[in-house]
Amino acid sequence: MSENSEASGTPSAVPSGSTAPGPRPEPLRLFGTTWVDHDGGYGLRRVGATVGSLAAAVAACFVLRFAYQGLEIAEVGSLVGTLVVLMFAVCSAIAFRKTWEGFTRRPADPAQEDRLRGLKSIGFIGSLLAYFVRSFVEAPGEKLRRTEYETALARYAKRRSSRTGNPAARKGAKGKRSGRG
Repeated sequence: MSENSEASGTPSAVPSGSTAPGPRPEPLRLFGTTWVDHDGGYGLRRVGATVGSLAAAVAACFVLRFAYQGLEIAEVGSLVGTLVVLMFAVCSAIAFRKTWEGFTRRPADPAQEDRLRGLKSIGFIGSLLAYFVRSFVEAPGEKLRRTEYETALARYAKRRSSRTGNPAARKGAKGKRSGRG
């Protein structure tokens, strides 16, 4: 890990040719690093994310409705239709909760998140709705990334301030070691 980055996997917001010291913010999907200073069309991107996620959720509901009508046409029975509706409702609720938690904290067990990927895919409407609701407050995941970034900046500033001064002068101030050998 280099001195210029605090977290592994934190892509650089500064072009690769730049030598700006210190940690770099982690980009967010659809927002890049505009969340740091709320510049570069951040407001328009939030509006776009809000409208886009709602439109995608509504379109997905229509697709699911057509699929349900296909089950009715096939006359599979009311039990199967009820189970399909129940499955999508439960999966959407779980996907909403897991997506919402992902905006506020990193997963404790990434392997568990990988195992839930199929369930979250089935409940994709829940994920879209979580994205829609969170976009009203901030860019989804912004609070988590901002907290991590500010912590990294504070650690970097503390580390840099402890390095100021002449190291030889500090050794003399502490006193010399005894001549044991």
